Amino acid sequence: MASPPVPLQARELADWLADAQRPRPLLLDVREEWEFEHCHLAGAMHVPMAQIPMRMGELGDAADIVCICHHGVRSLQVAHYLVRQCQGKVFNLQGGVEAWAQDVDPAMPRY
Repeated sequence: MASPPVPLQARELADWLADAQRPRPLLLDVREEWEFEHCHLAGAMHVPMAQIPMRMGELGDAADIVCICHHGVRSLQVAHYLVRQCQGKVFNLQGGVEAWAQDVDPAMPRY
């Protein structure tokens, strides 16, 4: 049985991304186009939630995938789906981009 998605706090992700010794995860933003255009984490791959099943091949063989949405609910659903598909180690950004803006990057636009 696959491991459940790992909850990840915004500050933990920021520390991970700042650690040059640690391989960078695939940042998978599953929000809608307008949301992604409004704000997103640098380097994030955008695949709206509804398109995940048909675009699985684009995820490649990422060892670590961090699922991201606005508040962490849609991304958790995608994370559970990815776990069932055996896609590497899957993390869910708790609180989503809202938590990132609040805890890591106050200059990030919010909505």
